[in-house]
Amino acid sequence: MTIKDPHDKQLRQHVLYLLDGGGAHARFNDGVKDMPEELRGVRPNAFPHSAWMLLEHLRLAQWDILEFSRNSKYESPKWPEGYWPKTASPPSAPAWNKSIQQFRKDLKAMQDLVANPKTDLYASISWGEGQTILREALLLADHNAYHLGQLVDVRRLLRVWKES
Repeated sequence: MTIKDPHDKQLRQHVLYLLDGGGAHARFNDGVKDMPEELRGVRPNAFPHSAWMLLEHLRLAQWDILEFSRNSKYESPKWPEGYWPKTASPPSAPAWNKSIQQFRKDLKAMQDLVANPKTDLYASISWGEGQTILREALLLADHNAYHLGQLVDVRRLLRVWKES
């Protein structure tokens, strides 16, 4: 017999809020909106990453967390090179846009996984080492918030961030 958690719906809503950048976090769309093409590959003085590097890292890491969460046959890329782009600049404007679209698509897939009442948020992922969907969703929200904060810093240093 399965006991229904009376707080299940509320927990899912809170996790979805975090994944969407809710609370004190910057939202993804704000971080990438109107980023000038000529500055996407610029690393500000004494800062290790460009906007492109952060965007691609966000996309690659999110894909890794999502695929681990839903695909028993998935194998993570080699750390750290599999999680960062090889260049500071995007190869083209379409590559920048494609990365943004893929990030949004994968974020939506994780949100759908969390929102699905058939997803047991607490069950250990059978191919993992004790991870749960809840843990992976919180890890993703935390990771995205951290690197979106860095993206905001890059934009501030490049003087292309508008405070709201």
